[in-house]
Order: sequence, then structure tokens, then C-alpha cells
Amino acid sequence: MKALVHAGKTGMEGLAYRDFEKPEPGAGEVRVKLKIAGLNHRELIILERHKETEPPLVMGSDGAGVIDAIGEGVAGVKAGDEVIINPGVGWKEKSDAPPPGFDIIGHPFQGTFGEYIVIPAENALPKPSFLTWEEAGVVAVAGLTAYRVLFTRAKIGEGMKILIPGIGGGVATLMLQMAKAAGATVYVTSRSEEKCKSALDLGADKAFNSDNDWAEELGGEKMDVVIESVGAATFNKSLSQLRPGGTIVTFGASAGDVVDFNLRSFFYGQYNLLGSTLGSGEELGEMLKFIERHGVRPVIDRMFALEEYKEAFDRIEKAEQLGKIGFIIE
Repeated sequence: MKALVHAGKTGMEGLAYRDFEKPEPGAGEVRVKLKIAGLNHRELIILERHKETEPPLVMGSDGAGVIDAIGEGVAGVKAGDEVIINPGVGWKEKSDAPPPGFDIIGHPFQGTFGEYIVIPAENALPKPSFLTWEEAGVVAVAGLTAYRVLFTRAKIGEGMKILIPGIGGGVATLMLQMAKAAGATVYVTSRSEEKCKSALDLGADKAFNSDNDWAEELGGEKMDVVIESVGAATFNKSLSQLRPGGTIVTFGASAGDVVDFNLRSFFYGQYNLLGSTLGSGEELGEMLKFIERHGVRPVIDRMFALEEYKEAFDRIEKAEQLGKIGFIIE
């Protein structure tokens, strides 16, 4: 099969579109012939995390396609079923944190950036009929991450005020739509005037330039929840916008992962600091039901052929996208 494989060197130099052995399903597994795969910021991290001494790796955590082979003992799915892939392996039920042994497709397991992938049968979910193939192939990682942050961790609800710094990526755009569907008031920031305008079109109550004075832009209003994925560059600005007793949830650190903040001010403010990453299979099912009920769809930025991977990776590394970037596999 053809696949996007990382091997031999760290970083982009180790990435190549080439022939790779077609996998065969074992007991309890299915093979999926992929139609669409989604590119996430996680892949930029994997480019550095996957070392040259490790076996060649097909990257990619998001995907949708058709089951074309099943292994021994598989029940409940069959060849010909249209499915989306649950990217998390070993985290079935909602819990405070992932259980021991939890991992994500695309590292250390072989991923979705190829014509075929073998996964545990339980990780193949029926493709929602309300989503196009393009939407289904890019929704799992971003949608699951957004859902757990908002509802499992932050426990947002109607009338709450939410701030999402750095709008633009797939998680943030889905988060905006989900929070609005739940009845929250949502504010967002971006350095891009175009992304601010697009966020307003998606339902944001206010969108403003990240370089401006946040307190002034918010008119002195304090937030119930701030969702942090930028990291060191914005963390303290985010923290300063919380009401006493408010919650900040962090799930990313694209602009620095080491933060200094005033601990005394933090505990006097009675603030809550929560971490989150991806989510369980149970939450993925809840997320899909939620977006169907509320008519939420992932925003598609651009679709690329898999051999156009350099352009796609460059676009996400420069944060030029609004919504999700995907690969057309067939």
C-alpha cells in the first residue's frame, strides 16, 4: 500500500510518501480501507517524538473508511461497514484520567496516513450518516478533545461565560460551536482578522485581536471558564480574565509548555486549574450524539492528496488553517 511513513530521521526529513507493507488483521481486529484522514497538531509533535532508531511509523490519528477484512473472533462489525476510527486505544469508559496502557493511534501504533489500517474492532464506530466522508474523517480527535474539555472537565452549561484564546484550529472551532450549542456566551481571540470574522460567523459573541488589551476588550467582564491551548504565551493573560472561583482548562502548549504564575494570587482567587487530553470511547459516542442533535459540523479548512503532505504540514505548522486539514486517501 501507499502510506506517509516516518523513519530514519527526526522531523520532516524523516517523512516520506512511499510503499509500505499492507497490514493483516489479527484476532479481535479489523482492517479499514481509508477514504479520509485528518491532520492534527499532534503530528508535529510526533515528528520529533518518533526517533530514528524506532521502526518505521505510519503517522495519523484521525480517519474514516470502509472495513474490508476482519480477524478471528470479531462480532458486531463486518466487511463493507462504513466506519470512523476511535483514535484512543485502551480507554473505554469515562474516568478522571486515562487508565494504564492507554495510547493513541499514529504513535506508538501505526496510523491513518495510508491506504489501510488495522485497529481493534471496538475502535471502529459506525460512520454517522449526517457527516460527509470529509467531516467524518477529521472529527474524532478534535471533537473528542473539545467535548471532554467542555463537558467532562469544565462542566460548562447555559449562561456561562467562556473564553477561547487562539481560535482557528480544529479543536477550538468545534469547541466554539459546542459551547454555543450548550447555551454559553463565548469570546475568542486571534491575531488574524480573518479568523476573528470567521469565528463571529460560527456564533462567537465577541472576537478580538490577541495582541489587544484583553480586559479592555472584554469590558471588565470576568469569565467562568477559560480554555487554554496556546501555552506560555497566553496563560497568565488567560488566568487574569477568570472570575474568583473560575476554571482554566489546558489541553495544549503550542507556544511554550513551561509557565510561571503567582501561586498566592491563584489560591486567594480560589481558581481551578484542570488538564485534559483526548477522551474515552464513551465520550466519543456522547460527542457524536451531541453534534448530531445540535447540527454541529467540523469546519473543513483544506483537503490535500496524501502526496501533498509537505504543503499540509507547512500549513498547520504556521497555524494558517481555520478548522480541520484532511488528506484524501482514495
